[in-house]
Amino acid sequence: MELAPRLTHITPSLTLSIDSKAKALRAEGVAVCNFAAGEPDFETPEHIKTAAQKALHENLTKYTPSAGILELRQAIAHKFKKENGLDYLATDIIVSCGAKQSCFNAIMACVSEGDEVIIPSPYWLSYPEMVRLAGAEPVIVPTTAANNWKMTAEDFEGAMSPRTKMVIINSPGNPTGSVYTKEELRAIAEVAAEEEILILSDEIYEHLVYDETKHVSIASVTPEAHDLTITVNGFSKAYAMTGWRLGYLGAPKKIAQAIDSIQSHSTSNPCTFAQYGALAALTESQQCVTDMRDEFNIRREYMFNRLGTIHRISATKPLGAFYILADISKFGMTSMNFADRLLSKTNVAVIPGIAFGNDHVIRLSYAAGMDIIKEGLDRLENFCRTL
Repeated sequence: MELAPRLTHITPSLTLSIDSKAKALRAEGVAVCNFAAGEPDFETPEHIKTAAQKALHENLTKYTPSAGILELRQAIAHKFKKENGLDYLATDIIVSCGAKQSCFNAIMACVSEGDEVIIPSPYWLSYPEMVRLAGAEPVIVPTTAANNWKMTAEDFEGAMSPRTKMVIINSPGNPTGSVYTKEELRAIAEVAAEEEILILSDEIYEHLVYDETKHVSIASVTPEAHDLTITVNGFSKAYAMTGWRLGYLGAPKKIAQAIDSIQSHSTSNPCTFAQYGALAALTESQQCVTDMRDEFNIRREYMFNRLGTIHRISATKPLGAFYILADISKFGMTSMNFADRLLSKTNVAVIPGIAFGNDHVIRLSYAAGMDIIKEGLDRLENFCRTL
């Protein structure tokens, strides 16, 4: 039996694989320090769970419109206006089974066979695979720690070709923690507007920014950018709702309608009672978001400072999300070899940078308790001394 040719170059998610392996070891009683997780270690806030439970008790368990309940889409449109300066109607909003599905739907709706999609590297590992599934070609633009892992407008322009259909911007970024400034986004948007290149802006880590850093939605920088941008967000990271599988996007009407059509033939609507939990997340107190961000910031400071003391490892301080990229190039090993040996010898799980397009780094998540972070970094330091 032969599978579809489109799967020839698709690989399973390495981050999910390593995280699953670490959790399986822990279930066996092994004291694993898991820095691989891409999810907050906090519980979903009580008021969100209560709203979902109330929906269940009220028998709100039937199909909804494929794009989601109107009340939630209206709340998202209000959030976009208030927090991001973006004008979307409720009909321009599509609620999906996670921000990942929102990205996938957007690519499937807009990208055709033979098109090219520009992706800065290091990238979230699913972007290139989504592009390939759409029959298009990912064009990878390497970035460096010297530029805080950000693609410049000049880099973007240099990577363009007549086949370029879309560029993907992830700010705050996974795995880099980089955050683009308004000026940087404006410059990229101006290049995109010149050739009418679509912008997929993944803003799932929007609320997890630190110091004096400000998150800016690229769709807000110019009217032309607004008309070219699909803005993706969700509930997983800011509200510790990873397993709820709820994301959303705002897009120009024609694109939103196409995405709604795609979703109607794939998942249909996202989980009904979970949508009522999401409605509470947006419309009730945001103190839970602030509290999580403040705790992440404490961990970020500790992990970054501690990594700076480990021989032959260097890192760039992240301004957003909950990851740090550590440069391991001085050890002369591939990132996969380093990560495999670290896990097998010390029970510390990290993600090799090759998953994100850079084989000289590893990704450590500080979405873990401080006791785990301290113990895991002790083990990492001892491991590095043996190399």
